[in-house]
Amino acid sequence: MAGSPAESTEAVGLLCGGGALPQTVAQALHCRGARVVAVCLSGEADPGIEAFVDEMHWAGLAQMGRWIRTFRKAGVGAVLMVGGIRKRRMFHNKLVMLPDWRTVKFWYGQLTSREDHTILGGVADEFEMDGIRVASVIEYCPELLVEPGPLTRRAPNDRQWRDIRFAWPLVKKIAAMQVGQCIVVKDRAVIAVEGIDGTDATLQRGGELAGGGAVAVKVAREGHDVRFDIPCIGPDTVGILRDSGVAVLAVESNRTIVLDREAVRAEADKAGVCIVAPTPEDLCAPDAQ
Repeated sequence: MAGSPAESTEAVGLLCGGGALPQTVAQALHCRGARVVAVCLSGEADPGIEAFVDEMHWAGLAQMGRWIRTFRKAGVGAVLMVGGIRKRRMFHNKLVMLPDWRTVKFWYGQLTSREDHTILGGVADEFEMDGIRVASVIEYCPELLVEPGPLTRRAPNDRQWRDIRFAWPLVKKIAAMQVGQCIVVKDRAVIAVEGIDGTDATLQRGGELAGGGAVAVKVAREGHDVRFDIPCIGPDTVGILRDSGVAVLAVESNRTIVLDREAVRAEADKAGVCIVAPTPEDLCAPDAQ
């Protein structure tokens, strides 16, 4: 790669799932002068990304061979995996899993585990076998990471800090077991734990069960691969917090992406929602009686 990623003019590939992250990253790369080639996963990616990329192609969720051929033909040197995959689609819609031959060989001949990190790490290895480096969003767009401290005008009160400190080690253990990266608590009781339904559904479910005033904590898994495992929040997250009655969301500083930070701050302040990235001192402080 010539120069730093932030200043590169190379062709950068985006393997796009759902959500706002692909478009945000495409815009950031375009501003840096990169030629952006997007392979969009059918049924997941937003077609609106076309306005921010130089090339856009559609492919199925299990068409790894097609992804790689498309990127190679476009002269892509590095690929970023951006956006989410709704895992429930894999169980309810078998058509999305119709694989090409390369995916069949990968799935049945090379995988040693069906855990998310093993699968994604294996996909990255397949790309690199064909000379395409799988990179991290934060390598190219470090400005998207949240700094320590409150993102909003309002900070947690003493009761909410107690809930954050109670929840933090629990969700770290849950994340380490690859169960989920988010839990919802209230008065030091666990209300909801993220599973296959994802963070948004967990926030909705937990907030409704708590009857208002809940605290959510979302973290990164220790030892996570930053190429494809970075927690992400945005304006849509604020809407879910507001509608579900979750009063506080604590996220991990320097390991969480915030999309459209100004909109997140403005919408959260308007809704009276607190979003904070605790410092180590915050997490270790004694609880007020």
